[in-house]
Amino acid sequence: MRIFVYGSLRRKQGNSHWMTNAQWLGDYDIDHYQLYSLGHYPGAVPGEGTVTGEVYRIDASTLAELDALRTSGGEYKRQLIQTPYGSAWMYVYQRPVEGLTRIDSGNWLDRDAN
Repeated sequence: MRIFVYGSLRRKQGNSHWMTNAQWLGDYDIDHYQLYSLGHYPGAVPGEGTVTGEVYRIDASTLAELDALRTSGGEYKRQLIQTPYGSAWMYVYQRPVEGLTRIDSGNWLDRDAN
């Protein structure tokens, strides 16, 4: 299975160690999403924009670990998207974004430019 990551799970980011057993397939930009800063990590929500991330091949145990990290408490919901590497899971932020800082570039690595 595959996963699209756009924030702290990306290479050289704070939670990239969760992806140790994953195989990087390539970069990908997904349209019709907006990126917001939640502090130390981002949240993507449907909207007008593009979010930049990376697609990985992962195993079921890694997906279970990521689900525990991302979906507990209802902060994110896992959704299937289409990428050039095949369908992939993406964690979509589920809470209101009013008052949060939007990352206009859609790239978490550019967050300090806002």
